[in-house]
Amino acid sequence: MAETFPIDQLIQARRSKRGYLEKPVPLDTVREILDVARFAPSSSNSQPWRCIVLTGRTLGRVTDNAVQLYRSAPESLAPEYLFFPAELHEPYAQRINSFRNQLGDAQGCPRTEKAVRMLNLERQYRFFDAPVGIIFTMDRKLERANFICYGCFLQNIMLAAKARGLDTCPQQIWALQHSMLRQTLDIPADHMVIAGMSLGWADPDLSENRLETPRSVLSEVVTFFD
Repeated sequence: MAETFPIDQLIQARRSKRGYLEKPVPLDTVREILDVARFAPSSSNSQPWRCIVLTGRTLGRVTDNAVQLYRSAPESLAPEYLFFPAELHEPYAQRINSFRNQLGDAQGCPRTEKAVRMLNLERQYRFFDAPVGIIFTMDRKLERANFICYGCFLQNIMLAAKARGLDTCPQQIWALQHSMLRQTLDIPADHMVIAGMSLGWADPDLSENRLETPRSVLSEVVTFFD
């Protein structure tokens, strides 16, 4: 039997959590997580990541503003970069649709019920009630290739959090709120909003937090040449 390592267990145990306990996370712990995450690899040591940690009153102000904007003018919300192509092809369309249906069933929220679905989207704009929200930005003069570096940084954060018993949920949806975030948090115009992340103690009683999403088998994603 192949040997397993602690890092393997962390990677396999990490799941996006969409509901958190009312239990604060010490800021020193958040600093520890970000301090170790900054050792992520980046192209020529460019280190393109910048992040804003939100707690307390500022977290409440940002989430209230986000929900208000989503309720009043959802059509105005557009990201600074595309999440998916306009015509999503296979196998990605099937994977995404299957996940969304699976999540909706776990939340008791069929995708056909628009009003309930909108309420669940609002939960995203509240960081799923996590005690810590993080907004990630990047200098917009950099190329999209730096997203590769950014992914390494985000993964480091999620694994460092998991190692400390905390959970996370990376959220592209916060890129839709870039105008509000720029105004509320004084984000400079030359920085684009990449994503957000919820961080806290996951609520084990929520069915969506027990969701197990399938992964492709190794032979589907890897080709070996000798």
